[in-house]
Amino acid sequence: MNIPELLQYIPDNFLTAIRSIGRELLYDPKAPMLFSSGLFWMLFLLFLPIYGLVKGTKWKMVLFVVVFSLYFYYKSSGLFFLMLIGTSLIDWGLSHWIYRIKGRGGKLAVVWLSVAISLSILGYFKYANFFLWNWNQMVEGNFQPLDIILPVGISFYTFQSISYIVDVYKQRIAPTRYWIDYLFFLSFFPALVAGPIVRADYFLPQIEKNERPSSQKIWGGLWLIIVGVVKKALIADYIAQYNDLIFNEPSLYTGVQTLMGVLGYTMQIYCDFSGYSDMAIGLALIMGFRLGINFDSPYKSRNLTDFWRRWHISLSSWLRDYVYIPLGGNRKGTFRTYLNNFLTMLIGGLWHGAAWKFIFWGAMHGVGLAVHKAFKPVLQKIPDNWFTIFISWALTFVYVSLLWVFFRAADFESSILIIKNIFEDFQWSQIPQFAQARPAWCIMMAALIVFHFFPHKWSVAVQWAFIRINWVVKLIIFLIAVQLVIEFMSEEVSPFIYFQF
Repeated sequence: MNIPELLQYIPDNFLTAIRSIGRELLYDPKAPMLFSSGLFWMLFLLFLPIYGLVKGTKWKMVLFVVVFSLYFYYKSSGLFFLMLIGTSLIDWGLSHWIYRIKGRGGKLAVVWLSVAISLSILGYFKYANFFLWNWNQMVEGNFQPLDIILPVGISFYTFQSISYIVDVYKQRIAPTRYWIDYLFFLSFFPALVAGPIVRADYFLPQIEKNERPSSQKIWGGLWLIIVGVVKKALIADYIAQYNDLIFNEPSLYTGVQTLMGVLGYTMQIYCDFSGYSDMAIGLALIMGFRLGINFDSPYKSRNLTDFWRRWHISLSSWLRDYVYIPLGGNRKGTFRTYLNNFLTMLIGGLWHGAAWKFIFWGAMHGVGLAVHKAFKPVLQKIPDNWFTIFISWALTFVYVSLLWVFFRAADFESSILIIKNIFEDFQWSQIPQFAQARPAWCIMMAALIVFHFFPHKWSVAVQWAFIRINWVVKLIIFLIAVQLVIEFMSEEVSPFIYFQF
């Protein structure tokens, strides 16, 4: 009996179900796989028992995780997973070349070759249209955008590959003996598409140790996943529904409504990105790996320097170690220190996106950091009391929030209009009206702000309490979180903001 004849005896609904599952498992550019999507969690639940079986043998564990990671990236970016494999092969080969070369000049030449290749790939996909558009503006040409699709997460894994090569050159690490180990590091799915940016000297030893996750890590990881899902799918996506109205049509709203939209986006981007980081860190913990902290209550900061020690820590520390310090850091005089700060944040802004608004956002953070450093001797003489603490916090929060306007708005004109609305059309009497019109939004924002300012030791205590309680209580907490997400979620899960970077 041949296959067509055999298919006649299979029920149509069964064949339809198989085809439907097959379509779900293929890449869909309109629905990339997210941590907050049901398909990912279904696959991860299938992944875990097999992972537990192969965890005891390093090479089996590495191979299995690499295959799953590449499939995850395929579901997020299609055939660009092949480019990730190619990048890993180039990096791995060049790292061994650097390791074997005796002379410093030869090593440095290979480092620059590797960096040039990585930045060229990133530059083509992310910045080609931006530079071509600006060139055509200068020469008044007829610009037609190139048909380029930006691979998800390319900014993150490019920075990881650069840091690996530099660390091999500086002898902080030796190149991995096997290519598959390096591919594991570069493609590790929890951190692949939106960070944290993982350092090779921190992560590669964990692969070698291949430790089984303790119950503390597993339950701690589950807690972080629950927190991350609540931050993203419950809070960020819900408050975004109002924020989007303000930023999409800023001319239609009053000063109070606009201010609430700006405050909403300030909290939205934190919940969205830190929620993703929590999920990534939690997934890695369940697997027995540590990725490090990526956010530390950034809106508690009393100055911009402190803000960048708390916000997107993996990026800010990467920029410090691989851009700011190589530029000279604070070792070449006051002016160079300010200039290096400015250039580093300019690069950080450009990393976020190919648009002048991101460059402006980064530049203004650079200016703010330079101003803080310039006034630091004066600020240290001011008494440290509740009033000065509040003023320094308020100035930092306002500055950061206003810069988020340029980060989020469609263009400079919209950004200026939004800020003008706040300062020119603000009326205190409209606040009660706003609260009555959007009570759930206001309650959620108020709760978020209160929780954000809890002492760090409180959040640690809550995590430890979750780890120690009975599994039935854990299940109840998980189900409550899921129900809250279902109650407040929009019609479809929004992509993570940092997916575009």
